[in-house]
Amino acid sequence: MDYSAEAVVWTSRVQDAFGSVVELEDEQGRISHYTVEKEFDIAGSSYAVLRAEGGGESDEPEIFKIISSADGALELVTIDDDDEWENVSELYDELTFPE
Repeated sequence: MDYSAEAVVWTSRVQDAFGSVVELEDEQGRISHYTVEKEFDIAGSSYAVLRAEGGGESDEPEIFKIISSADGALELVTIDDDDEWENVSELYDELTFPE
């Protein structure tokens, strides 16, 4: 599925819940801090674009899927589906660097 920039709805659920800096733990238990750059909904899914703190502007941001649990808690998860990741990253590039 190709995503259209016109269908993007900008959101702020992660920032509203956690602030502009979030703390993520990897599989090895290491904690990293990320600045929330953008959040958006597209085609029924939600995504957050995060940049590692301490990284330079040339470092690529990371895109996570936002999942809401039954109790309303938010969780950021890695996008495992290659097609979904490709579509979302291309859409973000289009939104960030329009031609």
